[in-house]
Amino acid sequence: MKNQQYAPLYEALMRRKQQSPVSFHVPGHKDGHVFPRKGADTFRSVLELDATEITGLDDLHSPEGVIQEAQNLARDFFGSERSYFLINGSTVGNLAMVLAVCGRGDTIIVQRNCHKSVLNGIELAGAKPVFVAPQFEKETNRYSRIEADTIVEALRQYPEAKGVLLTYPDYFGRTYPLDEIAEVVHDQGIPLLVDEAHGVHFHLGKPFPMPALEAGADIVVQSAHKMAPSMTMTSFLHMKTSLVEETTISHYLQMLQSSSPSYPLMASLDLARYYLSQWTEEDRDQLLSFIEDVRSTFQRASSKWTVMPLSQWDDPLKVILEVNEGTGFDLAEALEAENMNPELATSDHVLLTIGLAPSLDVRMLEELLREVDCQLKNKPKRATMRGEQRPFPKVHTLAMEDFNQKQSEWVAWEKATGRVAAEPVIPYPPGIALLMKGEWISRDHIDWIDSLAGQGARFQNRKIKEGIRVFKGE
Repeated sequence: MKNQQYAPLYEALMRRKQQSPVSFHVPGHKDGHVFPRKGADTFRSVLELDATEITGLDDLHSPEGVIQEAQNLARDFFGSERSYFLINGSTVGNLAMVLAVCGRGDTIIVQRNCHKSVLNGIELAGAKPVFVAPQFEKETNRYSRIEADTIVEALRQYPEAKGVLLTYPDYFGRTYPLDEIAEVVHDQGIPLLVDEAHGVHFHLGKPFPMPALEAGADIVVQSAHKMAPSMTMTSFLHMKTSLVEETTISHYLQMLQSSSPSYPLMASLDLARYYLSQWTEEDRDQLLSFIEDVRSTFQRASSKWTVMPLSQWDDPLKVILEVNEGTGFDLAEALEAENMNPELATSDHVLLTIGLAPSLDVRMLEELLREVDCQLKNKPKRATMRGEQRPFPKVHTLAMEDFNQKQSEWVAWEKATGRVAAEPVIPYPPGIALLMKGEWISRDHIDWIDSLAGQGARFQNRKIKEGIRVFKGE
C-alpha cells in the first residue's frame, strides 16, 4: 500500500491558498473576496478552497495530477482496482453502475428494499427489474436478510439477467452473507453491484462486518459522508472486476456529474480516506468503550424502549431503539425536544448513528434521557399500526421501460385501490419505496401509508395524505 500519510488534493489547495492568488477565473466569489457580509465569516475558510480546474489542481473528469493521486490512494486503501470520487452522492454512483450494466429491455435482479436512486437508474436505463425480497428476521423485527438461495432462484427464473444489485448493509447497519451470494452471481458470469452507502468504515476491520469488495462485489458505491468524516454529497465508487469496463463507468460519471465539481467536497473525500487510513487500535478501543457507554445509558434510562442487541451481522455504529410504548415517531419527537436528533424513526424503531470517535458527554446524555422519559409519560397515546408492512412478493418484476409512454392522473386514496401507481411513495429517510412506481395499489398499501402519515413520517410526495398519481387506463 502506498504511503497514506498525506492528502494530495487537500494539500494542493492549501498551497494555493498560502500563495494569495489573484483570481481571473470562476467561481465568482473570487476566493471569498466577493461575498455578502452576512455569512462571510462563516464561509471564508471554505471559499478559499473553492477553486476550479486551473493549472495544478487537475480535472475530476480527466484526472492525471493531484485528483488522480488522491483517487489512487483511495484505491490502495480500499483494495479496489479503480476508485472514483463522487460529488453528487451515492445517488450518482448507483445511477452510473446501473446504466453501465444494463440497457433498454435488459433484466437486472435487484433487492426490493433498495434506495430510490437504484429505481431511478433502472428507469433511466429502460431496464426490467426483477425484485427479490429480503427475509424477515425475528432478531431485527424487519425484512433484513438476503440469502444465496433467494438469488439462485431468481437467476434460475431469469437467466438472461445482466447483473445483481444489492444493498449492503441496510439503513440500520444489518448485513448478510454477501460472499456466498458473490459466488452464486459470478457462477452465472455476471457482475454483483453493491450499494454500500452505509459501510465505508467496514474497511477498518473488526468489529465491523466484512466490506463488500472483500466479499467479492464487482462495483461498490459508498457514502463517505454517512459514516466517515466527509462532507455531505461525497461518495466513492470502487471497481474490482473484469465484467464491467472502466471506460463505461467513467463515461456515465462524466455524463451524470457536474462539469464543475466542488473542490471542497473532493478535498473532504481525500481527507476522509486519510482519516480512515490513520485509524489506530487505540482509536478502536476508545470507540468501542464509548459505544458501550452510550448503549448502556440508553438501556438504563427508560422502560419505554429497549436497545436492540448486536450480532456479527450488525454495524456497532448503529444503535437501534425498539419502542415498548407508543411509536418510534413519538420517541424521536421527544428526543428532538431535548435537542437530540436521531437518524430516522419508524413505527417500531428509532435509529441512532454514532461516529468513528466519541462525540458527546455520556453524563449529559443521561440527564437528557431522564427528560425524554418524562415527556413520554405525559404524551397522549395515538392509535397506530405497528409492525412491519406486509411481506414483499418473493420475486416480481416491473416493466419500467414502458413508464414514459403512459399518461397519468391524480386520484384520491379512496379511488386508488386496484390502480397502478405512477409515482413511488417514499418515506425519507430512509428513501426506500413503500410503494413503487408501476406497482398495483392494494388496500394494505393505503392503510399503511395513512398510518405512517398520521404518525408523523415524512414523505417526498407533496399531496401524499390526500392521494396519488396513477396511470390512466390501468
